[in-house]
Amino acid sequence: MFTGIDEVDWASMRHAYGSAEDVPALLRGLASADSAERETALDAMYGAVHHQGDVYDSTLACVPFLFDLATRPELQERGALVELLVSIGGDDTDGAAAVRAGAETFVLLAGDRDPGVRRTAPGALVRFLDEPARVLGLLRERITVERDDRVLLALTESLGLYARRHPAHADAAVDLLDAQSAEPYAPELRLAALGQLAGCAPDRTPPDLVPTALALLRERSERRARRAVVCTRPYSDTLVGRLRRLRPSDEEGSHLLRTLHQALDDRVSDRIALLVGQLSSPDWADRCNAVWMSGPLLRAWRADFSEPVALIGAQLAEEDDRLRDAAVAALKPLFGLAAPAADDLHGLVTARPDLWVRQWERGAPTLGDPLRTLVRCGDPRAVPVLGEVLAGAVVPDDLGHELACLGPAAAPLAPALRRRLGSLDLDDPATPGRAGPLLSGLRALGEPGAVPETVRLLEGRPPGDRSWDSAVEQALLALGAWGAGARDAIPVLRGLLDTGFGVPAAAALWAVEADPAAVLPVLLRELADRDSPRWVTATDTLGRMGAAAGPALPVLRRAAGAAATAQERTAAAGALWRIGRETAAVTPVLRAAWQEQPGLRRTIAGCLLAMGPAGSELRDLVEQELATPRRHTDQEHSYSSHDIAHDEELLRMCGEVLEGL
Repeated sequence: MFTGIDEVDWASMRHAYGSAEDVPALLRGLASADSAERETALDAMYGAVHHQGDVYDSTLACVPFLFDLATRPELQERGALVELLVSIGGDDTDGAAAVRAGAETFVLLAGDRDPGVRRTAPGALVRFLDEPARVLGLLRERITVERDDRVLLALTESLGLYARRHPAHADAAVDLLDAQSAEPYAPELRLAALGQLAGCAPDRTPPDLVPTALALLRERSERRARRAVVCTRPYSDTLVGRLRRLRPSDEEGSHLLRTLHQALDDRVSDRIALLVGQLSSPDWADRCNAVWMSGPLLRAWRADFSEPVALIGAQLAEEDDRLRDAAVAALKPLFGLAAPAADDLHGLVTARPDLWVRQWERGAPTLGDPLRTLVRCGDPRAVPVLGEVLAGAVVPDDLGHELACLGPAAAPLAPALRRRLGSLDLDDPATPGRAGPLLSGLRALGEPGAVPETVRLLEGRPPGDRSWDSAVEQALLALGAWGAGARDAIPVLRGLLDTGFGVPAAAALWAVEADPAAVLPVLLRELADRDSPRWVTATDTLGRMGAAAGPALPVLRRAAGAAATAQERTAAAGALWRIGRETAAVTPVLRAAWQEQPGLRRTIAGCLLAMGPAGSELRDLVEQELATPRRHTDQEHSYSSHDIAHDEELLRMCGEVLEGL
């Protein structure tokens, strides 16, 4: 089984954590009769030898042994080995060549006695056997003789993959899928076929695709309820074992519907209807799957999601923690769009005070997600609850960061925030982390009454302690936001001008007393240093100074046309307009940055709001944005918890820009 393994110079090879000397033991562990040892070995293979999809020289050296292990009928769970081979042959050129060299093995495995192997082999055949006609023949043959429902589902999925990878041979595969989408096939197989057809041959799907899919889903759920089987398999404490425990109770159903959602792509109304049908199902697992797959739809598209959001909110009354927690997780990134679920959120928050604050095994306590989500809705019913939290013994360190969502309704919380801020022990190492969110909350509330407490922090912090940097930044932002109401802080702000906080101190000082003689030298000095991390902050502050920052115009003109990043060029252009009203020099820069870096669109929209009619040359960008169904934050390989909120803010700003034009 391991012939030649000791002849390989593993010590000269590497994996993610250094020498590959341990790889032979891992390969032998994959062949163990003990399930925990097998899972531990597989865990290590993914964690080191194939870490995050990377392919090392040791990974390639494993491929022949993995093929050998996969063909040994006496071994258990060989399907996981085929999955590992498929992953190794994924996007890496060397890995694909190594796996493709053994592709004939997948032909044998397609008819293996182990259904787990038969489930994984068809996809491998499509990916690595470079004989399209032969592959289709093998898939057709296996469909004819296969009796295991899960293997049939894998064969159906492989037909869709085949049609996408081999368009010249796709017609026959599509015919097979079309046949599988109708009776007498089982509902799950018909659902799988519809999902694949929607992705590779949408013209072959029925006109009533969504109602048909939902009817099949209900039929499948009823069948599952009749033949429910309790899984008693023991799980080991490995990464693989933990992932198995975290999977949805109906992983197959989740995969079937996710495939259909992905295939429908920009048919958003159909996807909403499909999601509503899933969320209305009497089957717990159908609803749980729907909650989890709502995220990609809501994050990517702009539409009226009030109906599915309300149905997600309805899941909060479920007694099962998994469904309730899934619903909260789905609602949390929606901010104001979660308003249709606000009543259900309030009901959960009222009924479960134990969820107001989340205690962590390590680290400071944080706001509980149900309460955080209610706050993000902007629902004023969260205010009394937050008041109770602030009055309690344990106050979440991040509470203040969320208060901006409540607007003026949160004003009654200001005294409690001030008391908390004023009671912080300046010698406690935890104080900087606690002060920042409190200052953020007071800034959001526009509470200049907190100036004494803020000055106390700035004056009393331990000198030279870098752990205070973030809290100092928050304090300066707060003082700047309070403007003339923070005049008592002028001495401490002036004292910071010649420190590493000179730029944010100058920004705050300008907002408080508008003295160009005090702040202009600091900002111009920073503007001259193109490598400064505070260059954009200095530029923005100069823009807010308007005509008083006239000496900065020559540098800003050069930066608007030649700065290294789109962010710097955008900042320079915005300042150019605010200082010198140089519309002709500004609009081309803003247009280019809008198209080059979508993440800057809110900044540019803010500039257009300031420009008013002078920004009319960019009207087409704003109109196009408002007409675009996909969110500007929907970027490949990039996701932030605030993406939806940022996109909704951009839409609001674009509407205001058009009104101003």
